Amino acid sequence: MLERDRPVALVTGASRGIGRGIALELAQKGYSVAINYAGNRKAAEETRAACAERGGRDCAVFQANIGSAADRARLVDEIWERFGTVDALVNNAGIGPSQRLDITEATEESFHEVIDVNLTGPYFLTQAIVRRWLGLEQGAAAQPSRIDSGRKVVFVGSISADTASIQRGEYCISKAGLAMAVRLWAARLAADDIQVYEVRPGIMETDMTSRVKAKYDALIADGLIPQNRWGTPQDVGRLVRAILDGDLAYSTGAVIHSDGGFHLSRL
Repeated sequence: MLERDRPVALVTGASRGIGRGIALELAQKGYSVAINYAGNRKAAEETRAACAERGGRDCAVFQANIGSAADRARLVDEIWERFGTVDALVNNAGIGPSQRLDITEATEESFHEVIDVNLTGPYFLTQAIVRRWLGLEQGAAAQPSRIDSGRKVVFVGSISADTASIQRGEYCISKAGLAMAVRLWAARLAADDIQVYEVRPGIMETDMTSRVKAKYDALIADGLIPQNRWGTPQDVGRLVRAILDGDLAYSTGAVIHSDGGFHLSRL
């Protein structure tokens, strides 16, 4: 594959955790990866080096806080300058509340911080990139995709979209909103040969859950997860790779669970 023909994927929040797992799987598949990070440059460079080891020949890091409109605009400009376009957007960046507080005690400051990064950010980053794809920006022309089955947008959601956690209500609300964003963008873009998906992870072993590992270890041991284990970033990465490969090309708008069966109703 010639470098100019190599598809480019932007993965937000790719310095660690699920984002890194996705970036590594795509690099191994032959994608050039735009690795976005908010503040940890060292971790982002570690992701880039690991992608290179996996075969990602043209990967680069880009700093931007997805919750900032100015940062999003700069990120898109820098990626287009570096790669000319992107062929897939993986909206992975997300944060939990800095403190897990009962909803009777949680603050508006925490609410807005989480919503800005987890919902407002990916919604409008998608808008900015889609406008370039469709040639809606002044002086821009629509560009063909280097993915045979068409461009892809993947939103990394959470079981918290429909599972109430009263000590992190802002996170649950952000992920519920993101689930609707998937439906909206899928409906809008289907006729333009752009497919949109939600990958919905369950209890994943990442930095975000490290503070509550003992709690979830006990719940998993008691049978909370039918497959009886934590999820891993690689589990999610493999799903995203399959989506970008076109294996679900006739399933736009689908919610694809990566939760070990957590979502199953059981007696």
